[in-house]
Amino acid sequence: MTTGARAVDIVRFDHDGHAAVQDVAATEEPLELRLGGQPFVVIMRTPGADLHLATGFLLSEQLIREPDDVSAMRYCTDADGRDTDNVLNIWLHGAASVRAQTALASRRHVTANSACGVCGRRSIDDLMEGSHRVDSELVVSRQIIEQLPAALRSVQQTFDQTGGLHAAALFDAAGTRLGFAEDVGRHNAVDKVIGEAFASGRLPLSNHILFVSGRTSFEIVQKAVVAGLPIVAAVSAPSSLAIELAREANLTLLGFVRGHSFNIYSVATRVTE
Repeated sequence: MTTGARAVDIVRFDHDGHAAVQDVAATEEPLELRLGGQPFVVIMRTPGADLHLATGFLLSEQLIREPDDVSAMRYCTDADGRDTDNVLNIWLHGAASVRAQTALASRRHVTANSACGVCGRRSIDDLMEGSHRVDSELVVSRQIIEQLPAALRSVQQTFDQTGGLHAAALFDAAGTRLGFAEDVGRHNAVDKVIGEAFASGRLPLSNHILFVSGRTSFEIVQKAVVAGLPIVAAVSAPSSLAIELAREANLTLLGFVRGHSFNIYSVATRVTE
């Protein structure tokens, strides 16, 4: 069993009656991010790829802009010298360190829950002030888009065990999967795949597609815009604010990608027959 799943004792009722059995639940634990030893945020997440999650989160918060902005990341140690897997200390340097201190001074210690992330942090105007507009000539066929749900579903191993995890994946124009993550939070899964790409020096992701399970929130589109992703697609619906931001940022946003149909909510020219 992976760290993303945990055995639990339950009582199951069915047409034959009820019985005590063992089931599997998606793991959810807090991850506290500290910047230079100072508490910054607590993210409710599924353990695994924590460094990529933290990297993606700091990128979307616009505290880091280059991989070299991160001096070091390591778990805190307890009095016995053992790593505490739920507290991650991050050291930044240069301009990123200055931005971090400004952020620490201007925000409260908040919890990013697995349902919605850090809600209400910034408006579309705040984001667009940083000139985050997607510039990409990527064009994909509808056949590639139609293949994405099955391609994502085929690698959701922890979801198969628990039925309780979301997923995000990066694809190229040919539909080849280039990154994948599962988490109890959709936005966490997005941070993990973007964070891995950022740490590998692959941003901007101007020739990639982000595909996510579930609905598409403003935060997911915001993270995609910062990463330079031109296309975001999902099996469910986008929110109104996600659509508004996608249109403002020149990002192609697709929803209800199921079977041979899907909706395009902004910049339809990037998808062809």
